[in-house]
Amino acid sequence: MIKKKILIRTEFIKLDQFLKFAGIAETGGHSKEIIAEGVVSVNGEVCFQRGKKLFPGDVVHLDEYELTVVS
Repeated sequence: MIKKKILIRTEFIKLDQFLKFAGIAETGGHSKEIIAEGVVSVNGEVCFQRGKKLFPGDVVHLDEYELTVVS
């Protein structure tokens, strides 16, 4: 398991932007594909909403990654 803390400087970040910002997705389109595959979970629940707002404290799981949103 690769655990990373991803620092955001805004109140929230949308899931598709977050995956790109964290370096998981290469483009916005790639983010969309990853989310549509149903392999991304937010706080333990599979998420298909690419516009889901993530706030500090939220945890995103994808494959071997555990990404925590921090501010």
